[in-house]
Amino acid sequence: MSYPIYPDKYKLKEIFSARDLVGYRRKIGRMPSLSAPEGVLFCLERGLPWRLRWRIPVKRAGGMNGDLYALKKPKNKIGIMTGFGGAPVTVEIAEEFAAMGVKCMILMTWGGILQPDLKPGDIVVVDKAIRDVGVSHHYLPPARYIEADMQLADQLMDAIKARGGNSTRGATWTTDAPFRETVEEIRQYQSEGVKTVEMESAGLFTVGQVRNIPTVSVVVGMDSLSEFRWQVPERLDKIMRSLELVYEASLDVLKSR
Repeated sequence: MSYPIYPDKYKLKEIFSARDLVGYRRKIGRMPSLSAPEGVLFCLERGLPWRLRWRIPVKRAGGMNGDLYALKKPKNKIGIMTGFGGAPVTVEIAEEFAAMGVKCMILMTWGGILQPDLKPGDIVVVDKAIRDVGVSHHYLPPARYIEADMQLADQLMDAIKARGGNSTRGATWTTDAPFRETVEEIRQYQSEGVKTVEMESAGLFTVGQVRNIPTVSVVVGMDSLSEFRWQVPERLDKIMRSLELVYEASLDVLKSR
């Protein structure tokens, strides 16, 4: 049986869209105060915007299946989305932002390391994602990978370097099932050079491709599966420093566009 169950579903017209939902939110007064952002950072480290508010001032802007913050400068231009996770929810939120007129979206997350030369805290700018998530196949015909926006990936790598950081570039494996990652899959993806595993990138790239919005993701290495067992770091210091650097670099990119 193929997936989705209904054949060629991606060719069919939906009953209602994110634009309809955003219109309803506006009608009943349930829109966030940041109702027309130009760029959005999807930040999986939930407490980061508030923790760094003294360096990068933000204000609470409402909720959309998560917590939405807005940069105070430039005013009403850049949103930061936290308190969510997984490809389906990422897609739902990204669709709403697309309907609100967002022109650029960046995702930052932590993820599992697949290659033995990567260590916890290393930064990977993702240029393509394996579509091991159900939601992607409701939007696009079957394919192994979906790509990020290459120009945006270049800008993000430059911004990380400008902030004093180092990053590598490569593919990620996006999966809906973190507790069903197997030795066989990891061995295969290692042989293909896939660097990380996480749960959101392919979902965001799908919305980017379908809605013609530049998207990219960046993964900070957390745990490791590279030796075919789960290994976790003893300390999180380097990981937290990398997350802060990626956060600042991502906002630099969004503000420059």
